[in-house]
Amino acid sequence: MYQLLLIIHILIAISIVGLVLLQHGKGADAGAAFGSGASTTVFGSQGTGSFLFKLTGGLVLAFFTTSVLLSATVAKQYHASMTLPMAEVQDQQTAPNPLPIPLPEQ
Repeated sequence: MYQLLLIIHILIAISIVGLVLLQHGKGADAGAAFGSGASTTVFGSQGTGSFLFKLTGGLVLAFFTTSVLLSATVAKQYHASMTLPMAEVQDQQTAPNPLPIPLPEQ
């Protein structure tokens, strides 16, 4: 479960980085004033701005969700490891340390 969540978390993080790099900055609209903006694009006259913005927002929400789930999973595993039964340890009796055997003198 933990490994699956971690893989999904990493894939979402890489996707967010890619989407942020694809988006135009605020200064990128200055080129549209000189005729480089096309109104007949695949995503409409607004371009990819709102589509990529919504997709990035959804991925960020998924990233935070997987972060919380990973944190809860690790906390649960840590809590479970701290509450091991101590009866097994107490039941084992340790043998007393034997006295050292003296070596014969030569």
